Amino acid sequence: MPNIGSLLKEEIARLSRREARRQNAALKKAAAAHRRHIAALRQQIVRLEKEVKALGSSVRRAPAAAPGGGDAGGGKLRFQARGLKTLRARLGLSAGDLGKLLGVTGQSVYNWEARKATPRREQLAALAALRGAGKREIQVRLEGAGGSAPEASERPAETRRGKPGPARKTGRKAARKPARPRKAKAEA
Repeated sequence: MPNIGSLLKEEIARLSRREARRQNAALKKAAAAHRRHIAALRQQIVRLEKEVKALGSSVRRAPAAAPGGGDAGGGKLRFQARGLKTLRARLGLSAGDLGKLLGVTGQSVYNWEARKATPRREQLAALAALRGAGKREIQVRLEGAGGSAPEASERPAETRRGKPGPARKTGRKAARKPARPRKAKAEA
């Protein structure tokens, strides 16, 4: 006859294995669901990285096409003083000549280059238009703009700032007022 202790031991082992399988089945289902979710997230990451790469390349191409298109009002224009100096040197223009083309004074151009001021939106648009122009085209534009606004030295005396007429004083010493005599201190 079999030993009751060994039969009881086998029955307990069988029941515990069955209970462990039942509890592990729920864990296995949860683990499989998590693996599927992780795989879906990885696929989504790969798809999003491809989209970012495609958008990045299209963004890099877009600014290069905007200045050449001539539509200065549509995009945001940037200004760099170093670029203005380079443009002026490339075109062989003085600050006054560049100012004539842009509708400002030569001093304004110097201030832009020295980063003391920045051009307005209209002037930025005009600068963007000049970037694509060559020296010959600039000379033609200057000849066309030269007749419209006379130089400061060509203006009549009454339109200049300050005192009218040729007797205007210049220089530091001429601008000084004569010194007043000092009063002597009374000795007490």
